[in-house]
Amino acid sequence: MQSKDEKNFFDWLVEIRRRIHEWPELSYQEHRTASLISEELNNLGIPHRTGVAKTGIIAEIGHEGPCVALRADMDALPLKEETGLPFASKVPGVMHACGHDGHVAMLLGAARLLKAEPLSGRVRFIFQPAEENGAGALEMIKAGALNGVSAIFGGHIDRHFKVGEIAINEGLICAFTDTFTINIEGKGGHAAWPHEAIDAVVVGSLLVVNIQTIISREVNPAYPCVITVGKFEGGTAHNVIAERAYLEGTIRSTHPDVRKRIIDGLKRIARGVGDLHRAHVKLKIKEGYPPVINSPEETNIAREAAKLVVGSVGVLKQPHPSLGGEDFSFYLQKVPGCFVRFGAMKKGFEKAPAHSPKFNFDEQVLPIGAKFLAQVAKLALKRLVEKKDS
Repeated sequence: MQSKDEKNFFDWLVEIRRRIHEWPELSYQEHRTASLISEELNNLGIPHRTGVAKTGIIAEIGHEGPCVALRADMDALPLKEETGLPFASKVPGVMHACGHDGHVAMLLGAARLLKAEPLSGRVRFIFQPAEENGAGALEMIKAGALNGVSAIFGGHIDRHFKVGEIAINEGLICAFTDTFTINIEGKGGHAAWPHEAIDAVVVGSLLVVNIQTIISREVNPAYPCVITVGKFEGGTAHNVIAERAYLEGTIRSTHPDVRKRIIDGLKRIARGVGDLHRAHVKLKIKEGYPPVINSPEETNIAREAAKLVVGSVGVLKQPHPSLGGEDFSFYLQKVPGCFVRFGAMKKGFEKAPAHSPKFNFDEQVLPIGAKFLAQVAKLALKRLVEKKDS
């Protein structure tokens, strides 16, 4: 049974999450969200800087000594919400479908918990814009978010695990996230005389099918990876052979050599299919987020913190690396740290994945995430002080 203080804390976290959920904002547009965060930090008496990397916020508590950072992302997705929740999005075509509203509530919760405790150093709270689209982590780093930071921790709500479970893995846990576009230029014509034309839709269709053989026949199946074509545009009418077509997709890989092999294969197939059908095929590849790689020592600290919050039975491992992307990876290229998964499976929403218009999570995860972040910061500071004194 919850104590009065625990219930008040939970209710406060839920209220914050739902206020953010009702008014979601896309990458670098999180003005209302930032205002809410600033209001709550002011209420807690925590000094902070607003307008970092456009809409981000950096707050800090503690005094002299080492500094540990905690991070939450703030942005929503361009989706029309279909959850039917009483606090559903009031912004047409925009929705928190990935749990970032919960992440903000958790980090504010950690700030509230840590503000009430003596610290052996400093804790920095990074409220980051544009994780979904815009590499907000990079912009926060450029703005000094990691200056003086010795370690960083964060996490993500995950419907694959139950409430009370925290998944923690050392090493690579999220994939490379490269994207590509293919512009096809053929020769238009009448549908009844295909021999006089070069059908860009046929060329595009062959590309969609053939690039899948890179994964199935050219990559070691021991390494998780995928190529997905998410957009295919071509044609203007039922009786006109398309002169142009356009493809857009993503490459997800978990090893640098595999990534290179996929990209090389994509270039070769695009060139070959174009030559085969006398079409001009232009491939562009855009480098995405690097993989999230948790450092060994910080992963152990995260496990210790998780055990104190959910017990040993609640500390799990991801069965395999996720092929999702996460720009937390940019922080980990600068300082050691660990990114975890907070179990938040909700009854009735089991089949609604992240980035779905029906996505929702169990709000009982909010105090768990807040307590974990507070605990991991304290343990990391303790470890840093011990290192310094040894």
